[in-house]
Amino acid sequence: MSGIPVQQTSSTFLGMPSFQRAAREALGDTQQRRNLAHATATIRAKRAQVVGEVEQWEALRVAGAEAKDEALHHLPDYLEQLEASLTDNGAVVHWARDAAEAGRIVIDIARAKDTDEVVKVKSMATQEIELNEALEAAGIAAWETDLAELIVQLGQDRPSHILVPAIHRNRAEIREIFLREMGGVGRAAPEDLSDDPARLAEAARLHLREKFLRAKVAVSGANFAIADTGTLVVVESEGNGRMCLTLPETLISVVGVEKVLPTFADLGTMLQLLPRSSTGERMNPYTSMWSGITPGDGPQEVHVVLLDNGRSHVLADEVGREALRCIRCSACLNVCPVYERAGGHAYGSVYPGPIGAVLNPQLRGASSDVDKSLPYASSLCGACFEACPVRIDIPSLLVHLRTQVVDEASGRSPEAASMKAASWMFRDHRRLEAAQRAATLGSRLIGDRTVRSVPGLGAWTQARDLPTPPPETFRQWWARTHGEDGHTEGDG
Repeated sequence: MSGIPVQQTSSTFLGMPSFQRAAREALGDTQQRRNLAHATATIRAKRAQVVGEVEQWEALRVAGAEAKDEALHHLPDYLEQLEASLTDNGAVVHWARDAAEAGRIVIDIARAKDTDEVVKVKSMATQEIELNEALEAAGIAAWETDLAELIVQLGQDRPSHILVPAIHRNRAEIREIFLREMGGVGRAAPEDLSDDPARLAEAARLHLREKFLRAKVAVSGANFAIADTGTLVVVESEGNGRMCLTLPETLISVVGVEKVLPTFADLGTMLQLLPRSSTGERMNPYTSMWSGITPGDGPQEVHVVLLDNGRSHVLADEVGREALRCIRCSACLNVCPVYERAGGHAYGSVYPGPIGAVLNPQLRGASSDVDKSLPYASSLCGACFEACPVRIDIPSLLVHLRTQVVDEASGRSPEAASMKAASWMFRDHRRLEAAQRAATLGSRLIGDRTVRSVPGLGAWTQARDLPTPPPETFRQWWARTHGEDGHTEGDG
């Protein structure tokens, strides 16, 4: 069976221009800006209402942060406990060091089941490792079943939001995508399809139903993985996840190692924080949990792929590891003024917004132009920290990563070169005095004019004027007014 032509190859993200260039282009898309402004404002208002109902919200945030930190600080122990619990419950656990290894594991399992298609629950981890592309290359079609993910896939597009991947699309655009694309990969959309949300949802439901009933293999992620019980948890709003998790014979769950929680009791905290922060709901319409195999009920073969893919690198950074607390709620995106105007595609990853700006460079090593630029994709206003349900101090992480970007430049940047020159000058008072005298000479040459550009500092002076050097130094003023012996005229 042929799948949808895949456009999201590795070139989608690698080799993208810096955030600043991509954001400048995105600002010109007025339709996207209107869509984003409306959607994020709606989600913010809903979140504020349900969070305001919780008297001890801050204590709940602290509890969530502590549970995640406990897991991260003892991650090897809890992962081994998770593996043992899952194995005891009949699941097969696989360990994947990177995207390629995870892809091979999933492909081998699907091939062993003699299938050329899988249905998928919305999963950031599988998008991160570009699993759909790997499956397509192996001749296996991967069908997204989340409504927003379906829109993105049918439109041969890219997700632009963690929670609502098609947030940059409006109803009219979605209608056109359904009419144009659905018939080529399954049940066609009705010819009289309108842009009414109920009609669009109905068209998606009818299109997906045949895929749910036919599929032998499903692929999911997990919002949480409980170490002491071996329970995997998926929360969702549409019911498509429940269909994927119960109907196929084989279930493959790709889970980032940072998703582990120590105990089942910790889940109670997270299920209060996550829905309020993500969808503005008191609880998710669908919360699915599974702990291996139950004879005669649900998938009779369960595989769990525990994915590293750079997470160990993040964990090694005592400051940066805080980003691994993230529960993928997208609250930081919905309050970020930069994201609201630039959109998600400018971040060059499936993780956009403030959390993407700190997570992507750490997972990928800040080797590309876009990753080096992401720590600067923020005004440091602090709204993201206030919204984060697990208290990730994203502004501090951004500053931390900016420092790393500058340090790695190792003298090659104008900023680093100027700092090195200043260090040399300040180490000897005679050099400093000579530099001060030179500055006063420059002042006499410049006169009353304002310095607006300096070679090598063009970008710096685009936003500010260079201070005009004083006509004389403090030492020169002191000598002129106090005399060489340090006494002013008329002193006794």
